[in-house]
Amino acid sequence: MDKKEFSLGKRLKKLRTQKNLSIRSLAELCGLTHPFISKIEKNETSPSVSSLKKILSALDTTISDFFSDKVSIERVSFYKPEDLVELADGVLLSYRQVGANLKGAKMMLLHERYAPNAGTGDDMYSHQAEEGGIIVKGKLLLTVGDESRVLEEGDAYYFDSTIPHKMENKFEEECIVISSVTPPNF
Repeated sequence: MDKKEFSLGKRLKKLRTQKNLSIRSLAELCGLTHPFISKIEKNETSPSVSSLKKILSALDTTISDFFSDKVSIERVSFYKPEDLVELADGVLLSYRQVGANLKGAKMMLLHERYAPNAGTGDDMYSHQAEEGGIIVKGKLLLTVGDESRVLEEGDAYYFDSTIPHKMENKFEEECIVISSVTPPNF
């Protein structure tokens, strides 16, 4: 996907109109405000991962499918960095997915990058899966349920994703994580 041509707002508006939903209707379905969704569609603001997941869930699509314009290509065994599919803004937060077409896959593998003071959003979120990861560089504050822990380089995590969770880099150094989600329902 050519990053110069990608517009989260335009893609979201197109998906919403294809589903014959007004901004207000979509807002009601996902529990967010219609001004917020309007600002996203105008590219005046970027949603957190948890907000985008709520919106796309209401539109019956996944984050992976939303960001991938290569969903029809076959899966291959090897990938170059430019083959990874960006699922976030790519600036403050980067979720680069290995493989564009995960239809029928049992696992999702991600290269995650959190800029200082970036995270998955203020709200905790949950989904039907399990996830795990290893901190490759920096530190990450991970909250799972009512437990929070600062993970450092070499530390790992593994948890049931139905438990509300969030990830934050409240530190001065960039954080890199290699993670996996199964099944891939991001």
